[in-house]
Amino acid sequence: MVDTLSFGLSRVTLQHILVVDDDPAILRLVGDKLDREGFDVWTAASGQQALDMIDRRGLPHLAVVDITMPGMDGFEFCQRVQEFSDLPVIMLTAVDEEETVIQGIQYFAEDYVTKPFSPRELVARVQRVLRRIGDFAYALEPVIGVDDRLAVDFAHQRAVVGSEDVSLTPTETKLLYILMRNAGCVVTTDFLLRRLWPLEEVFEDTLRVHIYRLRQKIEAAPGQPCYIVTERGLGYRFATAC
Repeated sequence: MVDTLSFGLSRVTLQHILVVDDDPAILRLVGDKLDREGFDVWTAASGQQALDMIDRRGLPHLAVVDITMPGMDGFEFCQRVQEFSDLPVIMLTAVDEEETVIQGIQYFAEDYVTKPFSPRELVARVQRVLRRIGDFAYALEPVIGVDDRLAVDFAHQRAVVGSEDVSLTPTETKLLYILMRNAGCVVTTDFLLRRLWPLEEVFEDTLRVHIYRLRQKIEAAPGQPCYIVTERGLGYRFATAC
């Protein structure tokens, strides 16, 4: 299924929240509370199950993730997802050691909530994170159609350009995700550098190289880009009309 972007249209869609926890009681509690607040809630009992869900359904708007789970823990799940997206995450866990909290926030999470917790507080934090980072103004599907020429499959790190499948690198996929999530708005160079390389000192020239390579893959005329527009002195904008 392809969901074509409806740029410029006022369109109300449910925001999808993925809750990942191996405790069925937590899944029910958090799921019921978020559902009553008007979110479309997906629940998964393991990191692998959550990845499989993303593979089938596409990316959610935000994930609430436990750290300590059998098999794939919350950190590994976040690492896997963040290879191809900038999915915002709230850690919800009984682990409250300072080093673990710091690691979670530095590497993976927008926020961190320890168990036991107040469901009302969790909802407030979910709403705050979504307001702060912005979110897609359309429902995410496994493959998102931009127009008749371009579609993007974030989970499988590929674009469909015309009738051709084009592989994207993890950095290109994440870059495109950020730009499309803010479609129509200028995304500053500083913001892109911080989101793409949060723990590295990377300069603007590196970003320009990735922009150039991404344009070569998705633009009909890379020298006159239609989708990824440079806003000189500011950053880049994913065009709302091509």
